[in-house]
Amino acid sequence: MDAFLDSLIAFASAHRGAAYLVLFMAALLEAVPVLGSLVPGSTIILALSALIPGGELDLVGVLASAAAGAALGDGAAYLIGHREQRQILSAWPMSRHPELVARAEAFFQRFGGWAVFFARFVPPIRAFVPVTAGALQMPPPRFFAINIPAILLWAPAHVLPGVLAATALEQSHGRLHHWLPVVAGVAALLLAAGWLIWRRRVTASGKSR
Repeated sequence: MDAFLDSLIAFASAHRGAAYLVLFMAALLEAVPVLGSLVPGSTIILALSALIPGGELDLVGVLASAAAGAALGDGAAYLIGHREQRQILSAWPMSRHPELVARAEAFFQRFGGWAVFFARFVPPIRAFVPVTAGALQMPPPRFFAINIPAILLWAPAHVLPGVLAATALEQSHGRLHHWLPVVAGVAALLLAAGWLIWRRRVTASGKSR
């Protein structure tokens, strides 16, 4: 992962325009059912956000790219689920991950519309809740009324820590690029902790029924 992030950071530093596309695609792919649980989009966003203090990337551009990708990904997944209804939950490729589908449905049934908000901040389940919300026929106005504010909070929550960490490291060490993989690794650990907490809660909820 460190070598990948180093290469990605070097690419983004040399190709500013393409870096925004990478950010957009990272956020978009995280919202794709199944694939989103494999793509380290949050780690990529955090790592590239650390280029903002040095001027390689622009704060507004990074926020806009991440938010736009997340909105398109979540919206498309929801609309597909809404059109196909429950049969989408048993269709390929989701049929290959029945446990995750069941947990996403349990998460949605437990928290209702708030599941759409909470899921935006938990990487693995993020890829399943929008399509599940659509499949369970959550009304479109309600979905987008919750999803869009969640994205507007999610984007700064992923970008600003990278900016702050990069600023502190640059001032303290002057060797920012050597520390970016460390920052991204810490973020990955925090996100994994969020996933474990979510999994424990859903499992406990399922046992209590």
